[in-house]
Amino acid sequence: MSYYFAIIGTQDNPLFEYEFGTSKQGGDGQPRFSDESRHLNQFVLHSSLDIVEEVQWTNGQMYLKVIDKFFNNYISCFMTGGNVKFLLLHQPTTAASAALSSSSSSTATSTRGSTSVAANPTSPQTEEAVKSFFLEVYENYIKAIMSPFYRANMEIRSPVFRSRVAAAGRKYL
Repeated sequence: MSYYFAIIGTQDNPLFEYEFGTSKQGGDGQPRFSDESRHLNQFVLHSSLDIVEEVQWTNGQMYLKVIDKFFNNYISCFMTGGNVKFLLLHQPTTAASAALSSSSSSTATSTRGSTSVAANPTSPQTEEAVKSFFLEVYENYIKAIMSPFYRANMEIRSPVFRSRVAAAGRKYL
């Protein structure tokens, strides 16, 4: 599974972007986005901001789960108390997505029950892994913005923060 993670500020400006692949069950951690979809990732995430604004007022939680689906891409969202949005675009592996789209209902339920994070982007195991990823990144984000040199809606350029996001991705996704 390939992931594209972005932190979007209160003025809908990107504060941080990171692209990575799955590290679980033999994954090498490299993203598998095609060149065409790599350029489309930013557009897909920013187009889901309208849905985020609708869902944030109906759901009192910080973790909003999967809020949008664009073709084979799923977008999960986490809202901070300061209205900063953490968006994660996850694209299942082609074998897992083909199994989901071409399987019958009995096969689909067995696929959803799989422990593989890449097996089904909406399974409880995947949502729990994504939530844990968001919570760890949120903790590191709070530490980063507590710096006296950080201003609101300023791009995060810290290599330490980037490495901690990468470590959280390896750990949970």
